[in-house]
This record gives sequence, structure tokens and C-alpha cells, in this order.
Amino acid sequence: MRPFAYVSAPDVATAVRAIGTEPGAKFIGGGTNLVDLMREGVERPGTVIDITALPLTGVEELPGGGVRIGALVRNAHLAAHRLIRNRYPLLSQAILTGASAQLRNMATAGGNLLQRTRCPYFYDGAAACNKREPGSGCDAMDGFNRNHGVLGVSDSCIATHPSDMCVALAALDAIVEVESVRGVRRVPMAEFHRLPGDTPHLETTLAADELVTAVELPALPVAATSRYRKVRDRASYAFALVSVAAALEVDDGTVTAVRLALGGVAAKPWRAYEAERILLGAPATEESFRRAAAAELAPATGRPQNAFKIELARRTLVETLRQLLTEGSAA
Repeated sequence: MRPFAYVSAPDVATAVRAIGTEPGAKFIGGGTNLVDLMREGVERPGTVIDITALPLTGVEELPGGGVRIGALVRNAHLAAHRLIRNRYPLLSQAILTGASAQLRNMATAGGNLLQRTRCPYFYDGAAACNKREPGSGCDAMDGFNRNHGVLGVSDSCIATHPSDMCVALAALDAIVEVESVRGVRRVPMAEFHRLPGDTPHLETTLAADELVTAVELPALPVAATSRYRKVRDRASYAFALVSVAAALEVDDGTVTAVRLALGGVAAKPWRAYEAERILLGAPATEESFRRAAAAELAPATGRPQNAFKIELARRTLVETLRQLLTEGSAA
């Protein structure tokens, strides 16, 4: 690990001023991803700005029925919070499927948004990786790519986003609040992360001097009947091959509200807008679920090692909707 300067910020204003005057500086909260990347030489900040003292640790109910989550709320606390478990169960479930209990005790909501891919070529300094070194190529294209993306990929990068929490937030229409010396900006979750295109090293729409301060969840009645389903190689401490965040509301046999997002299939949480479009107003039947899943995965492109993800995603989406329909009928 390279030497670096350390700054402890007592408040948000100090933190954003510091990063604006220190080129290449990085914020650190829980450090569960950044420290690993620094050890591997992937991240090499000249200055690390410690934000753990900032007053961003609250989970608050908003007047309209939504919830505001401070960026430094620990994942374990967020998953266990009464408001989250009761109003957004898929978010609690998503967090609990991610990492180990020890990591959830350290990791923060804001840091989860910014964690970087676990593609092995990204971590390997001897490998070609456009995300780590723009213009160097992508060894995953013809290498070991079983865990890689099938939606929104490009000729420059096929890595996937690792977060479970972010998939749930995408389905919930979350808003990310960010702050800099220029003021506060609110970014819809669907616009927060980027697809790789020709610039896979640009992973979010954040400016280099912006700090994530909160995530807001809107009042969303459909989220009361929701589920996060994760398919992985082993039951603990494994990243998703495919995951589905789903919320479903059915009235008199017709889908009246639906929210869907996929994980493990793209460089960002993949909001399933096409599947939602097909399902809304349609009969809540197996046939509708299958048609919606097929339409959402129609643009998917697989490689010999990961083409199985396309059918796996279809089946997981259908099964998750089927389970929600059963749970809603029993309620």
C-alpha cells in the first residue's frame, strides 16, 4: 500500500472542502471496499478523508411516509430497522444476503452505492482492464467470465456491479442525495450508476468532489409485498449470479403496481422497465410473468461461460413474482 495523507472531517462542509482541494483524494467510511482496493494497488489516493464523525447515521421517517437513510448508517442497522423491515422488506432481505455479518456491521449505506466490481481482472494488475486502466483492453472478454454481465455490456467491459442493496434501491425508486461546495444535488437511483459504454472507468454520475450524504425512499405502498431473491454458488458470502428485487400489487386478478430490478447481470443495478410495462394492467398469471421476463431478457448477450445467466434470470424473475402473488393472496 502506498503512503497517503489522512484527514478527519468533523462536518460535511469540511469534508467537501477538503476533497475539493486534494486532487485524487477519497472519502472513507466503513472502508470495506476501499481498503482492499488500496492494498491491491487499484486505488491509490494521495489523501484519505475520514467521514465517520459526520452526523449522517440516522434513519428517519419523512412527512409523506417515505424514509431518509443517512449515508453512514451501517448495513446491519439498516436491515434490522423497523421502518425498513415493515415498509421495504426487500431492502432488508437484500442487505442480509450481502457479505458476512462482520462486514455488514462495518459497511455503510453510502459506501455500498460506491463499491466497485469484483471482476478478478480488475483486481489483477497484470491483466488488461479498461475499468482500471482505460484503453488497456478487457481480458474478461475471452477469459473467465462466468460471473460477468449479459445486459448493457459493451466491447470495453462486461463486469457486473456487486451490490445487493443497490438492486433493491433501484426497484424502490430511491433518490441519492449528494453534496459539494456547489450545494446539494438529488440523483434518482436509476441515473446514479453508469453503463460501461466506451468509458467503463466512469462508474457513477458523481463528480469527483461530491459526497453521498443520504438515500431517500419514497412512500411506496407496493413495497409492502416485496421480496429479494438471490441465486449464488453458495449460501453465504457469495456475489449474485442473478438476483431479483420485486414488489407486486394485485387487485381482482390484475397487476395494479409492480417494481422490478435485476442484479448480477449488468454493470449497474438493472431496472426492469420493460417487464414492468408488460405486467402493469395485465392478468397476474404465470403466462404474464413469463412474457414479461422474456421481453426484459430479450436484449441480453451471453458468452459461452455465462450464457446460462439469461435463462436463469428469466426463471428467477418468474419464480419471484409467483411467490409474491401467493404471499399477496394469503395476506
